[in-house]
Amino acid sequence: MPSSSLAIRTMTTYKLYSYVLTILSILCIPNISGKADEIYLEPEQFLTEVFSTAKPEAKILWITKDLKSVTSKIMTHSKGPRRVRYWAQDRRTAWILEEIGKVKPITTGIIINDGRIERIAVLIYRESRGWEVRHSFFTDQFVGAHLIKNYELSESIDGISGATLSVSALTRLAQLALYLHEQTKPR
Repeated sequence: MPSSSLAIRTMTTYKLYSYVLTILSILCIPNISGKADEIYLEPEQFLTEVFSTAKPEAKILWITKDLKSVTSKIMTHSKGPRRVRYWAQDRRTAWILEEIGKVKPITTGIIINDGRIERIAVLIYRESRGWEVRHSFFTDQFVGAHLIKNYELSESIDGISGATLSVSALTRLAQLALYLHEQTKPR
């Protein structure tokens, strides 16, 4: 009898340890689904910085069938908005665009001045990896870039190990902003 009582106590203790370890591991393991949205700069704050005087009224560029064929080529997919808001002042335009990195959108602010990128900034980053693209060591590569044949950037953009999809997303957004800027010029 004493051995069965010991076996029951050992089994109960084992179950208790198992439950405690399970609960501790759930509480101690970081969120596997990725980190929450990282807001580096609110879109309104970005626009206020860009247009230090008075922020111009937002304008809308409709993505017509003709534009859609080019934007789909640039973005390498046909998904996208039917219209895009932008802000223009003289030869400068500001764009707040989103593109999927791996599975979540990256919100990016891009300033085009006279057909060249003046500034690109990651405003909101939602992915669990690749957040390094927000730093100036990466984004500064885009400054001065313009479009050349086949809607490619004039500057070569160096990648970041472990952030390939985010690098690609920002590169496509830069190309898109430059192309859309061209469409805002009077013809």
